[in-house]
Amino acid sequence: MDPILSVLQFAVDGLSQRQQVTANNLANVDTPGYTAQQVGFESSLQQAMSSPNGGQATVSVSADPTAPGSNGNNVDTANQLASAEQTTLQYQTMVEMLNAQFRLIQGAAGGSFQ
Repeated sequence: MDPILSVLQFAVDGLSQRQQVTANNLANVDTPGYTAQQVGFESSLQQAMSSPNGGQATVSVSADPTAPGSNGNNVDTANQLASAEQTTLQYQTMVEMLNAQFRLIQGAAGGSFQ
């Protein structure tokens, strides 16, 4: 697979997982004792891209370090909604970039542009 397509696909997968985790956090905003999760993949992807032999990027899910409230729940609704919006915009951008790459490949292969 083309290295650019691999990077873009990994980013889309990481962002998709972040969307799922954020939705789960928001669904549990009133669950006593619930610990919010967060998804990280950007630094791993950057390290893999800068590695001379390619390296392996990974997506990590970890506990959000935000201090819990009186019911033991640490979901911050405002932060989760902001994260959801940012992730949606990043996801849309990555998909647009993937589509642009596919159009380039199609054009190089003699296909028509749409």
